[in-house]
Amino acid sequence: MNTSQITTFSESEKHHFKTLNTEWLIKFFEVEPIDHQVLNHPQKEIIDKGGHIFYIADNNIIVGTVALIKIDHVTFELSKMAVKSEVQGLGYGKKMMEFCFDFCVKNNIKNLILYSNRRLESAIHIYRKVGFVEIPIQENLYKRADIKMIKTFI
Repeated sequence: MNTSQITTFSESEKHHFKTLNTEWLIKFFEVEPIDHQVLNHPQKEIIDKGGHIFYIADNNIIVGTVALIKIDHVTFELSKMAVKSEVQGLGYGKKMMEFCFDFCVKNNIKNLILYSNRRLESAIHIYRKVGFVEIPIQENLYKRADIKMIKTFI
């Protein structure tokens, strides 16, 4: 993975954001209406609202993506993180998450939240290991979500 690099969203590469996330959603859950909206219109739904989308590429081939969706000026949602199935387990997700943590610190983002599902036990374990803690779900954006977590940067 020495050749991997993280880049920011570009309109010409937006199909990777949709394809990678749709593949993941279909594998584990279903593509919900909110997913269709965000995946079909990432510029309007994420970027134009102050959020960010990143890609990870290896040898100039995009193998993963992640979004930071702006909730307010100090809180973002870690969302739409997906890695091509054939390269899962090679550390791309970890590298993207670490990049997002560094990005939050550098940009004075104090809180990073995420929504997940308890049946994704290995993902929940990783989230806890990197400092996310469970908080109550007051509003639930996704039918599939049964856990909300937060990581605070000071």
